Amino acid sequence: MAPRKPNLESSVYLGNDGWWHGRVTMGLKNDGSPDRRHRRARTEPEVVRKVKALEKLRDEHRAPRAGRAPTVAAWMDTYLTNIASLKLKPRSLDDYWSKTRNDIIPGVGQHRLDKLAPEHLETMYAAMLAEGHAPSHVLKVHRILSRALKIAHRRRMIVENVATLVDPPSADETEANPFEQEEARRFLEAAARRPNFMRWAFGIGMGPRPGETLGARWPYLDLDNALFHPTWQLQRLTWRHGCKDPHACGARLHRFDPCPPGCTVHKRYKRGCPKPCPKGCTRHASACPERKDGGLVFTRPKTKKSQQPIPIPPVFIPPLREHKAWQDEQRAAAGDAWHDFQVVFARPDGRPIDPRDDWEEFKEILEEAGLSDRRLYDGSRHTAGTVLNELGVDMPTIMEILRHTQIGQTRRYVKGRNPLAKDAMQRMGDAFFPPVSPGSETRTETIDSRAARARRRRRIR
Repeated sequence: MAPRKPNLESSVYLGNDGWWHGRVTMGLKNDGSPDRRHRRARTEPEVVRKVKALEKLRDEHRAPRAGRAPTVAAWMDTYLTNIASLKLKPRSLDDYWSKTRNDIIPGVGQHRLDKLAPEHLETMYAAMLAEGHAPSHVLKVHRILSRALKIAHRRRMIVENVATLVDPPSADETEANPFEQEEARRFLEAAARRPNFMRWAFGIGMGPRPGETLGARWPYLDLDNALFHPTWQLQRLTWRHGCKDPHACGARLHRFDPCPPGCTVHKRYKRGCPKPCPKGCTRHASACPERKDGGLVFTRPKTKKSQQPIPIPPVFIPPLREHKAWQDEQRAAAGDAWHDFQVVFARPDGRPIDPRDDWEEFKEILEEAGLSDRRLYDGSRHTAGTVLNELGVDMPTIMEILRHTQIGQTRRYVKGRNPLAKDAMQRMGDAFFPPVSPGSETRTETIDSRAARARRRRRIR
């Protein structure tokens, strides 16, 4: 009788089926039973190599857990529901769910985690770029998937995070296009004809985020001390199904066939025709009778730094008091129809302004003022930072007003139109081409004549 092998020692043998088999003891399963893994090969050296590779993972505590690994789709659902939801802010989590449903699951959702390869991700990214997605969008998808796989790797569900082996497309930062001071004045002149004019003066003159402006409430506006406490922000979140069968719930809205060529139904939409629904589609939660976690909601800003008070320009105090008095009249006239959310900038019935309506009003004012198209962030927050810089305010102070956690972030927000830079270049020109005395040739003529002499010398040579 052969002696019994010590604990954790592997066995290799030739089976009756003609294959070489290896058995590796990995430890214990969750239920306390022995965890024995099986490897097989046609030759003894090959199965020994597989056994040693598994033993190495075991000894380094990198071996995947026992049992069948979930699919990418199943793991992303677990990750977003049980892990990411505990850390991320609602808007960020909403973005994670959106990119998971629309990009990750259709692209690689059916692969098992332990079978996912770098080539699968590269194929998905190439397809997304071919469909017209911006590189920045693909990069966000890569980061979301990489974070989910990182957690799976920590929990020994996979041997390696394959996302770290892939080079995602690089994305250039969007160039800011803030108003110049004269453009800002023209914009505010056009906005002055609207009931919520102070909403736009608020955004340009103080630089809060659009969601913080729309989420501003009177209890957090200290007009006596000229301070605004951005304790809440208003955001629109995507609805989620609250029913037990999301696919059946949205059955009447599923569209599995693409639009025909020359479709006129979706012509007015900026993104064109929508994608066909994937098989097993669970979208259309906005029509779910038990929908949840969506619509207009008040959320906390991302960081504690974001909740620091913002000084209100003294010139804004009288108009804000007038705005409050006007709103009190609106409340009295509306009576029971008034929804008292205590928001500073409200609809005629007291409800908060929808960010979509706010964006459309911004575009309308741009057109009325005869200004070029730009993002809402450019026309408010970026403009505030840039104008402060033009007025000679130092970067640390601008950083405090905009409530950034790093000054590098502030520098990205501020467009380089500092008058000090223009003055510096004026002095640089004077150093090489000093001003000429009155009555002689102008400085431009001097530069041109020097350039002409240089060209003549080159021809002679």
